[in-house]
Amino acid sequence: MSRPYLEISGLIKRYGARTILDIEELAVNRGELLAIIGPNGAGKSTLLRLIAQLEKPTAGTIRFAFVQGANAGLEIRRRLSMVFQDSLLLSGTVFDNIAYGLKVRKTPRIQIEKKVRSIAEMLGISNLLSASAGSLSGGEAQRVSIARALILEPELLLLDEPMASLDPPTKDLLLADLNRILNMLKMTVIYVTHERSEAVLLADRLAFMDKGKIIQVGPAHEVLDHPISRKIADFVGAENVFAGSIAGVSDGFLRIKLGDIEILAVNKPGQSGAVWVSIRPEHVTVVPADRCQANGIQNNFKGTIENLMNLGVFYRVVINCGFPISAFITKQLVDSMGLRVKQVVYASFKAERVHIIPRESEECAYG
Repeated sequence: MSRPYLEISGLIKRYGARTILDIEELAVNRGELLAIIGPNGAGKSTLLRLIAQLEKPTAGTIRFAFVQGANAGLEIRRRLSMVFQDSLLLSGTVFDNIAYGLKVRKTPRIQIEKKVRSIAEMLGISNLLSASAGSLSGGEAQRVSIARALILEPELLLLDEPMASLDPPTKDLLLADLNRILNMLKMTVIYVTHERSEAVLLADRLAFMDKGKIIQVGPAHEVLDHPISRKIADFVGAENVFAGSIAGVSDGFLRIKLGDIEILAVNKPGQSGAVWVSIRPEHVTVVPADRCQANGIQNNFKGTIENLMNLGVFYRVVINCGFPISAFITKQLVDSMGLRVKQVVYASFKAERVHIIPRESEECAYG
């Protein structure tokens, strides 16, 4: 197995007596996009600044596969680019801003012209090259900032909340373009965000960070479907998270009590005691009561629709089945089934879609 592109070990950053970062280990593989997610103040941006050599750690190491020798800092800075939340453009034209790094590296003018026009076309800003940087909208300015970073052909691209100041339509368009470009370029990327939708769209792996620590790292689908704590489940949008207790095993399924309700989960060794039960809303099926037939799904609960929220491409349907459960359903299905508030329906979900989290004492504060 090849060595990771980037390895972090025992990394600590303190400002005075306050510990901002305390990361035991983290590895980033060559060519992958790792999204670091977590609440504001978790230490995500500080970690990026340390990787970028903009700050020095209090203790620990950040190792790059390509670095050896005394000039490590300079070699690292030459191989990475960073995009910040604010575009931080220089005075002058868009062309001047994109070309700045190449000019510093004394790249021949003819190459600069070619590279600037190529990257500008890739980001849809060719028509802005002669415009003043001060005249740009927020979305245009951030596209220029990304172009300025990409034109240096970095091995490692660091993105620190690049969409945070953009309105939703502008962000959606830039995210789609960024996803296309990064998939095409195949560079190593670390993307910091507190928006899970951005991370899910872009990332190969997610690292959840809180209070300066990396709490969970894994493939994006693994962190979404199998969060290891109640707080992570809430952050990644599980929505249906309930306090329960293991009641036993029947017919090969684990029985979990949620008050007077019992649900079934896949039986795994070592499950016992008080637990959190997590079911993602996209894994819940809703069918009108007059259409419901035996479907072989282990968990099938009759209830009443309490709320229908139009979220654009889909609805969030909240059903009271003796416990409140949310489901995401497309507008087409809502219309075809004629779903409405106070309608009696069945909410169903498979046993394998029930994720169990041990309910440790320190997690009760998140409940």
